[in-house]
Amino acid sequence: MSAGTVPIGPTLVSALAGLTVAAAAVLWLSGIGRGRAVLTAAVRATVQLGVVSLVIVAVLRAWWSTGAFILLMYVVAGVTARRRIGPSCPRRVAPLAIAAGVVPSLVVLLASRALPATPLVVLPTAGILIGGAMTATSLAGRRALDELRTRHGEYEAGLALGLLPRDAALEICRPAAGQALIPALDQTRTVGLVTLPGAFVGVLLGGAGPLEAGATQLLILLALLAVEAVAIALALELLVRHRARTAP
Repeated sequence: MSAGTVPIGPTLVSALAGLTVAAAAVLWLSGIGRGRAVLTAAVRATVQLGVVSLVIVAVLRAWWSTGAFILLMYVVAGVTARRRIGPSCPRRVAPLAIAAGVVPSLVVLLASRALPATPLVVLPTAGILIGGAMTATSLAGRRALDELRTRHGEYEAGLALGLLPRDAALEICRPAAGQALIPALDQTRTVGLVTLPGAFVGVLLGGAGPLEAGATQLLILLALLAVEAVAIALALELLVRHRARTAP
């Protein structure tokens, strides 16, 4: 075992169980709820990471298997984002928003050769970008629809003033949807001061120097900003257009 790895054994199991139970207990005792969701998420993460750990070496041996795994991540992200937004979200919104953010950014990274075109590099990078797009799409879509529901009177007032349904809806939900970018903005603003993200640490552990690690992390952070900005904008536009078509 190297100095940069976590030892697998009873100590690790105890630490993981203790952290999970503590989080669930705090939520339960405070009345916030979601304690069961914490337990479920922890179990799912354990199983999923265990399976991925067993198959990842085989996946990275060829481009076709790497591409298939990336496609699987994309499908799961689209389904998850739509479920988080709610049943009123059309099926195509989340997948289109995620793809519109991830695909161009990944192409730019590879075409510019800023990112080495190897399965070992492309797979985790695609996973980071897809995960960021999924979260941004979920937050933007859910907040936008919540605003349209709770501020329906203002939406009707906009229509009464002569605004088109799309424009009236955007006036209501655009600021709330924009808040979905706050986590990515905060992470970028505080990188190196508050956190040392995974890409930075991973490159360092891989034997590269601090400057190379910093450049890699900066590339990922700025790519995430681009990915999430596109995903948020498209998700909002598609939801608003759908609302305009289906509104009575």
